[in-house]
Amino acid sequence: MPDDFPLIGWTGTGRMGFALAGRLLDAGIPLALYNRTRAKAEPLAARGAGAHVVHDVRQLGPCDVVFTMVAGSDDFAEVTTGERGLLTADAAPGVIVDCSTVDAEVSAAVRTAAAKTGTALLAAPISGNPKVVAAGRASLVVSGPEDTFRRVLPLLTALGGSVTYVGTGEAARLVKLAHNMVLAVVAQALAESVVLAERHGVSRAAYLEFLNSSVLGSAFSRYKSPALVGLDFTPTFTTTMLRKDLDLGLAAARTAEVPMPLTAAVHQLVQAAVGAGHGGSDFAALLLEQARAAGLTLTSEDAEVDDGLSGTGGPR
Repeated sequence: MPDDFPLIGWTGTGRMGFALAGRLLDAGIPLALYNRTRAKAEPLAARGAGAHVVHDVRQLGPCDVVFTMVAGSDDFAEVTTGERGLLTADAAPGVIVDCSTVDAEVSAAVRTAAAKTGTALLAAPISGNPKVVAAGRASLVVSGPEDTFRRVLPLLTALGGSVTYVGTGEAARLVKLAHNMVLAVVAQALAESVVLAERHGVSRAAYLEFLNSSVLGSAFSRYKSPALVGLDFTPTFTTTMLRKDLDLGLAAARTAEVPMPLTAAVHQLVQAAVGAGHGGSDFAALLLEQARAAGLTLTSEDAEVDDGLSGTGGPR
């Protein structure tokens, strides 16, 4: 694979970017790494596989393929079309693969700017958290030129367990937003049912063990069970970031005149959680606001919980 892609760049080594770039390095693919805070990229370079850190994103211009994984739309625009962005370099990359969740309009503007430099853009947002990525079980949805997609598919499959091509343009952006709307609704429903069970004397661990073994159990409910049982809301995806995606998704719904009453209601509950101080916590902290509304004080349960990824999650 490295022979087919002699120069691969990676921009953005936050929680998700670090895990994803690590997947490529573990597959023996050398990377040129850039992050605004250089120290966050240096541990990846230390893993070897020919990885090294650059000090300016424009140094990735000569790369055949550059991946970007940033926090949001403004960051994506800045790192690509900004005053010192990737597309302002003397040489432009052949392909940009953006794995972030960003606004379709911003993505379309970057796509237009990229085309002027001869660069193809693939939108490739990802479903999963860093632990899911590390386990090789992340899912990618991709849109853009199909011939470009086919060419970089070996790199995409190194990132996750499934890769789905959904068409040209910004289709993948909409699919990811729709996905995260379901994510929010399910997370809130999970919080409500957990609180109901505990209010009637059933432990969270016991309730979730039953749920996860039933027809309603899912990879998501298993991933989140240790957090819900142990009240560990170390972020994999923050409540603020979920609110951002709901903002984008509901805006897309308004544009298309699609009513989304359930999602709109959950959006307000997510906003309430952010307002209550849980913005920087994992979005599973919706549980705390649901418990507060029910007059229930939660305590951590010392129980072994299987997260579906690495055997049991251990005492939490």
